[in-house]
Amino acid sequence: GYLICFAGSGSEGLRHALDEHYDLVILDLVMPDMDGCNVLDQLLHARPDQTVMVLSCVADVATKVDCLERGARDYLTKPFSLAELLVRIRVRLREDAHLRGETRPGEIIRAGNLTLDVARLVADIGHGPVPLTRLEFLLLRELAEHFGQSVPKGRLLASVWGYHFDPGSNVVDVCVRRLRSKLGFGLIKTVRGEGYQLGDG
Repeated sequence: GYLICFAGSGSEGLRHALDEHYDLVILDLVMPDMDGCNVLDQLLHARPDQTVMVLSCVADVATKVDCLERGARDYLTKPFSLAELLVRIRVRLREDAHLRGETRPGEIIRAGNLTLDVARLVADIGHGPVPLTRLEFLLLRELAEHFGQSVPKGRLLASVWGYHFDPGSNVVDVCVRRLRSKLGFGLIKTVRGEGYQLGDG
């Protein structure tokens, strides 16, 4: 039920992904002529909001964590069940559609000194707009919607990455570090033993 485009190499896949618009990119890591992680980096650098699912025979936890930290939305290892792949595809597409459905022209979220422009995926704490990746924006939005409260890492992992279990990764911490480097280290506070809390910066 999906219209798909196939690429036989990393460079060909990257070219397709940059020239056309795709709701979802399914990316292998071991490909002729170009490493999948390199493709992931270049693609998300050019299109930060592109949804990418990694589908690979590389099954070690370190590689999974690395790809999620780079911005992949999901990681499925081979051999895999076609039924599971289709379910994960539906989940990712449904999440993206939900996000688009929540986005109204000109919608602004304010929490303390923070302003979030939902349509443009930018944040402003009074020093001008700062562009964010989709994952950074979703994490910051979750914190903004619970302004002044501690949000557990498990909740952030579920709401932003769609994991309802801990895959043994530190993707939340990495994403928080990137947000702090972009918006200042006083904006997001670490609540030890609990999670993170949005402050006034």
